[in-house]
Amino acid sequence: MKLIMFIALFSTFSIIVLGGDTIKKETFTVYGNCGMCKSRIEKSLKISEVSSAQWDKNTKILSVKYNANAITLDSLQKIVASVGHDTEKYKAADEVYNDLPGCCLYRENKESH
Repeated sequence: MKLIMFIALFSTFSIIVLGGDTIKKETFTVYGNCGMCKSRIEKSLKISEVSSAQWDKNTKILSVKYNANAITLDSLQKIVASVGHDTEKYKAADEVYNDLPGCCLYRENKESH
């Protein structure tokens, strides 16, 4: 019985490793203010290439785990910027930013964060 379980476990591990998925864990700055910002930022990364995304409104840091063989960190930052949140590399389009709810407008206070 133990041998069968070991073979099954080893086979599963081999498939994962041989599948070539490289899961990376990275962090980057994303500007926002509130719980609605957190929801919007995290929701933008609910895509198949991302296994988790957690944004901290106090530190403005987004922690993300993603398949580096399927998407780049640069692309993830572009996705977040596309929903109205500036990142350390990309500025959200003004028309998208200006459509955010009032409590989510962060640019006037960005220098103090």
